[in-house]
Amino acid sequence: MSDWVPTTCMRCAVGCGHMHRGADVGYGIDVARGDAAHPVNQGLACARGLRESKDPDGEWLTRPMVRSDGRLRQTTWDVAIASAIEGLREAHEADPDSVAVLGSGQQTNEAAYALGKLARGGFGTRHYDANTTLCMASAVTAYYQAFGSDAPPCTYGDIDEADRHVVWGANPAVAHPVMFRWIRQAADDEGVEIVVVDPVRSETAENAERHVAPDPGKDLALARAILARIVETDRVDTAFVEEYTDGFADLLASLPSAAEAAADAGVEMDAVDLLADALDQQALVYWGMGVNQHVQGTETARALIDLTLATGNLRPGGGPFSLTGQANSMGTRICSSKGTWPGQRPFEDPDHRRTVADVWDVPVDRLPDDTGPGPVGMLEDGPDAVWTVATNPVAGMPEADTARQALEDAFVVAQDAFHTETTAVADVVLPAATWGESEGTTTNMERTISRVRPAMEVPSGVRPDIDIIATIGNRLFPGLFGSTSPDPEAVFDEFTALTEGTVADCSGITYDRLEAEHAVRWPAPDADSSGSYRYYDDESWAFPTASGRAQFSTGRQEPLPEPAGEEYPLTLTTAREADGYNTGVRSRDGAAGPLVARIHPDTVAAHSERVVDDHIEIASRRGTVTARIDADEGVPTGMIWLPIHHPATNRLTLSDRDPQSKEPHFKQCAVKLASPEADLPPATAD
Repeated sequence: MSDWVPTTCMRCAVGCGHMHRGADVGYGIDVARGDAAHPVNQGLACARGLRESKDPDGEWLTRPMVRSDGRLRQTTWDVAIASAIEGLREAHEADPDSVAVLGSGQQTNEAAYALGKLARGGFGTRHYDANTTLCMASAVTAYYQAFGSDAPPCTYGDIDEADRHVVWGANPAVAHPVMFRWIRQAADDEGVEIVVVDPVRSETAENAERHVAPDPGKDLALARAILARIVETDRVDTAFVEEYTDGFADLLASLPSAAEAAADAGVEMDAVDLLADALDQQALVYWGMGVNQHVQGTETARALIDLTLATGNLRPGGGPFSLTGQANSMGTRICSSKGTWPGQRPFEDPDHRRTVADVWDVPVDRLPDDTGPGPVGMLEDGPDAVWTVATNPVAGMPEADTARQALEDAFVVAQDAFHTETTAVADVVLPAATWGESEGTTTNMERTISRVRPAMEVPSGVRPDIDIIATIGNRLFPGLFGSTSPDPEAVFDEFTALTEGTVADCSGITYDRLEAEHAVRWPAPDADSSGSYRYYDDESWAFPTASGRAQFSTGRQEPLPEPAGEEYPLTLTTAREADGYNTGVRSRDGAAGPLVARIHPDTVAAHSERVVDDHIEIASRRGTVTARIDADEGVPTGMIWLPIHHPATNRLTLSDRDPQSKEPHFKQCAVKLASPEADLPPATAD
């Protein structure tokens, strides 16, 4: 029998420890289960994480491919690497910024660090980002602005200590099942409640004591209504605000009345009072894509943080807790040189730039001057070459038809474990190792780093991400990596050494320590320390801001970028499905299958003459798709709900972005319904 191998699930950012056992005959993982010794989940595991580890349904890539005569054809690794290098070199020699590199929250810390080193220190391109910007950038920006660091203060240990669990614009019952089980168990205690804020009656709302449904996109107005009500009823924690925060007077000067803001949010005052009362308790405020994926995502996330500051809910058992989606989004935030240099070193600070250049042994003037325009702006700039790693922008970008055209106009290298809509348009496809085949580490949403280990040998025809990155990097920029097959442990040590003395210090974490302790939360500046609740220590608070205080914000609700109107009278929103992570490529066997739209029965009835065999055509100003109708009373009238990771959905969505975080506005756009054309099948990946 094969040995059991301890590893970490890479489906979502909860970071559950798994035990995998490789098949004795043939290839693959024979058995997957939760790891009782892992301190994060202590043996718990969700069925989807186990299934997608052991038996994913995606179409595996097993050989490199190169486009010839308009078709992708299997080839050797030497030919594929040479073709990738030729296209990337040609673009780079014309202009470093004509090379675009897009990474992923599915990479290990080591692969993400190596890709950032190549993108920033090799190519020197400003057109480098990760698909994590499509989901977490607004929370990241809000944390920096409020606290001076992208470090969620809360940990999973706070869940049992909270009296109220306010889940805002998130659906952890679907997206983070193990974490939601902890929340649900905590709410079984007498007097502890879950309060959900979501326009849709989600699976999480179905399992909550209270549900508040604001108008779509009006979360900032609701947050301001709650704060105004707290102020009006004299429930501000004045001592905390005066001693540990800045900017509250400016916020008060900009604050609308509770009644005015509630009307703007589309809720009654009793809903505002319910949420204000919840903040009177020891409250955890969780939020997700319903907040972040908005042109005011940063301001809305800041407003939720403001609620915790004003009520003194910034201590163990309370606080702002953004729910990270992809498995290693947190890791890419601290190691990949995307928005900061490793360890959250400020990107434009000359001393930090010099430190990074010296460690990488590259000229400091090769490093780009700014972090770039984000993934959407990257493609809008029309790069000559695009290298995608473990991501699927053809399906995942807003205004997907425009994104697809930009990729079709460029030389594309697609590095992935599975066939995707992006590999289908690539010029070179490089098959990469995936879960159960990779060596390295990952970082979960509570800042905990743990090991990822292979339960089998990498199959013939497939290479680890880090080997592909180093091979291309050394061919283009000799000496950038010490080897074309870097030891992941050595790469991890290089990364952690670069974090020494920073706000995201991981220098006390080693593979040997992870072997002994299974998981360590940063900051961990020495071999004996491990991070706990952030910014708080023994009834005292300290923040890495210029003043040492947390910062309030003054954002107010602005009009939506594309409200419903006479021509397009309905509002489209998007969200995750249970099997819809990472464009669902591990969950679908080849084609994506029919698109399913959740629509309130009254909305369906109002458009009944347009329904053909339970199908309807949905059109925005950017595209048209056909979907099967799922009549669902949990969706408000006048709204259409579509799964964000179906490859047809983002043909409809907006590319308008939050100006601070560069995160797109996926959640609300105007649509109309029409009868499907007789010969038009339900929208699929094709």
